[in-house]
Amino acid sequence: MCGLQAASLTIRVHLCRFVVRTTCGIPLFTRGIDTTPVEHFKSRSMKLAEIRYFSRALGILICCCSTIAFGSTAPVVGPRAFWVELSPATSPPARSYLAMTYDAVSRKVIVFGGYDGTTYLNDTWTFDGISWTQVFVSPSPPVRANAQMAYDSVTHKVVLFAGYNGTNYLGDTWLWDGTTSRWTPVRTVHRPRAVTGPMLFPDPNGRVDLFGGFDGRFYQLTMWQWNGSDWIQLFPPMVPYARSSAAVATNYFTHQVVLFGGLADVNPINTWTYDGKTWTLQSAPTQPDWMYAGSAAFDPNLNAIVLFGGGSGGVDQNTTWEWPRFNWRQLLTTQSPPPREGAGIAYDAALGHVIIFGGQDSDAPLGDTWELIP
Repeated sequence: MCGLQAASLTIRVHLCRFVVRTTCGIPLFTRGIDTTPVEHFKSRSMKLAEIRYFSRALGILICCCSTIAFGSTAPVVGPRAFWVELSPATSPPARSYLAMTYDAVSRKVIVFGGYDGTTYLNDTWTFDGISWTQVFVSPSPPVRANAQMAYDSVTHKVVLFAGYNGTNYLGDTWLWDGTTSRWTPVRTVHRPRAVTGPMLFPDPNGRVDLFGGFDGRFYQLTMWQWNGSDWIQLFPPMVPYARSSAAVATNYFTHQVVLFGGLADVNPINTWTYDGKTWTLQSAPTQPDWMYAGSAAFDPNLNAIVLFGGGSGGVDQNTTWEWPRFNWRQLLTTQSPPPREGAGIAYDAALGHVIIFGGQDSDAPLGDTWELIP
C-alpha cells in the first residue's frame, strides 16, 4: 500500500471537469459529468456516448516518490506522402462514426451506418476503387453509429459488432458475405458487453478480436475473439488500460496489432502492440498528441500503420502519422484532407492505397473520399 495520501489536481477543459489523482503510482481520472444536453456537446464522440475526456496538455503525476508523465515529444519526421481527393460519380451521404473495412472476398471496401448530424443510419455501401455503390439488402443491421467491423480471414466474412443508436448501446453481431452481398444476424451463446466505440481488428492469427468500448457507465478492458459462430473471451497476461474509440490496425508483415489513444478514465496517451498472445506497452520516444476517434489502417506501401486525424480536446486534427515498428513518425504531406474525427479508413487493394471516407469536422459531417499516395 502507498504510504502517502494521494495528491489531487483539478483540470478544467471545455465542457468537462475531472480530478487527476494518483494511488500507488496509478493515475486515476475521477470526472464530473457535464449535464449539458448531448446535442450541445462540442464533440460528436461525446454526443454518441456521453464520453468523458481529459486535457491534451502534459500531465505530471507524483506518488510514492515517483513521477509519471504522459504526453508527446517533438515529432520525428517520416517520409513524404500526399493525399489526393477522389471524385467518384456517386458517394454515400456525408456521415461520421461509420463502420468501414476492406472485404477480401468481394475486393471492395464496405461502409455501414454512421450519423449524418440528424439521423442514425443503417445503409450499406461498397467502393471498388472507382465508384461507390449502395447495396440494398434485407435483413440489414439496425441503425447505429460508432460500431466497428473487421474482416475475418478464417471464415472469409466481415464481422460487425456494437454501436449506439441514439438511445441504446448495442451488442448484436452481424456477418457480411462478400460472395452474396448480404448481411446475416448471428445468435451467439456468449458475447461482449453492449458498447459504443470498441476496438475491432483482425489479429495476427487471422481471427477478428475485440477489445474495450464504453457501456454508458464504464470503459471496458475485456478482450474477445470471434470463432466463426460465437464470441470467446480471451485472457492475455497483459491488456491495455480500459478505453474506447482508440485507433487500431494490424501490420500483416510484422504480425503486430498497434493501438493508440482513445477515451478513458486512466491515461490513454500511450501505444500498445499485440502479437496474438499478449499486449505490450511501448515506450515510444515520439507519439502523436492525445486523440480519440482517429483512423488507422495498415499501408503495405509503407510497411507501416497509418494514423490520420482524430479529435483532441474537442479540436479535430488532420495530421498523418506512421508506425513502422517501434516508434511514431509524422508523415510530411504536401496536401491533406480537412481535419476530422470518426472517419472510415481502409487499405483498398483495388487502388493499392489507403483511403479515408467521411468523418466530421466541428460537428459538420463529411462525405469526401481521399487516397494516400506515399
